[in-house]
Amino acid sequence: MKKALRIFWILALVGSLFGTIYWLYSREEKKPERYAVEYARYTDIVRKTVATGTVVPRKEVLIKSMVSGIIEKIMVTAGKPIQKGDIIARIRIVPDLVSVNEAENRVKRARIQLENAQLDFDRLNKLYQQEVIPKTEWIVGDIALKNARQELEAAESNVQLIREGISKSMGDATNTLIRSTLSGLILDIPVKEGNSVIQANNFNEGTTIASIADMGKMVFEGKVDEAEVGRLKPGMGLSISVGAIPGKSFGANLEYIAPKGVSENGTIQFQIKAAMELDKNFFLRSNYSANADIVLEEVKNVLAVNESLVSYSGDSAYVMVETGRSTYKKQYVKLGLSDGIHARVLDGITEKTKLRGALITE
Repeated sequence: MKKALRIFWILALVGSLFGTIYWLYSREEKKPERYAVEYARYTDIVRKTVATGTVVPRKEVLIKSMVSGIIEKIMVTAGKPIQKGDIIARIRIVPDLVSVNEAENRVKRARIQLENAQLDFDRLNKLYQQEVIPKTEWIVGDIALKNARQELEAAESNVQLIREGISKSMGDATNTLIRSTLSGLILDIPVKEGNSVIQANNFNEGTTIASIADMGKMVFEGKVDEAEVGRLKPGMGLSISVGAIPGKSFGANLEYIAPKGVSENGTIQFQIKAAMELDKNFFLRSNYSANADIVLEEVKNVLAVNESLVSYSGDSAYVMVETGRSTYKKQYVKLGLSDGIHARVLDGITEKTKLRGALITE
């Protein structure tokens, strides 16, 4: 009985040992990996860059005040069309007290001079009528009287000009009426009635009364990276996508590339400008954000391979070509233009070559 039990345990131990070895062997045995089959195919490849920027009017002017004072009345509203010469606002002059005082004193002096010149002329005229003095002396007195009258008129006009911004001798010409210098659309009126304004001069740009632009001519202004700017040339076509008008693109013609770049976030950016082709069915507002697609290179109907299938060794590119069931080899290829998704195949494979694709996982 003991012998039979010993044989049983020995057989059980041997069976367990062989079972463990078989289990370990089955785990170590690898199934062959399976990959999807891919092919090169004919397609169009376009290499382009994207420039971000805004859409702005080609002509935009800021209407400044030519006198200091207070906005008495605004005649127009933003968003409305306006013609050159139309009145935008009227300004009430706030005269400087020192200037007013000097001007009034000048008037007083001019009146005194006029009274004195009148007395001299009356005396000379009486003597001339009596043929006591020659005509030349009478002419001198007459000229002095006329000059005195002219000086009084100029002094009175100066007082009126300082107080009201207009004089009788000026007619309709006045700096208190702000007029448009451009026909277009009123983009903004940053002042309100009652606001104080400062005149434009050599030391101050003056208060802006309104901004006016010709919305019939729009320009895209954007920036491109220095890595792409060398491939740009004036005259290239652009496709402008405006964020506020989804699904619509506008044509544009590149007309300006900045000769000097600026540093932004650690990279050098160059400004570009492109004249836009407008569509009468869509109204473009000033400062719309937009993106410009710029085609740098383009080839049509060429053999191309997916970039994900390409590997690199140094300066050489290769793909894995199927040679048999689950067996592959390196095949070096010569590539051309790439758009980041597809690369043009110049040599090495054909459209019938089986390429190793993604690993198939069950």
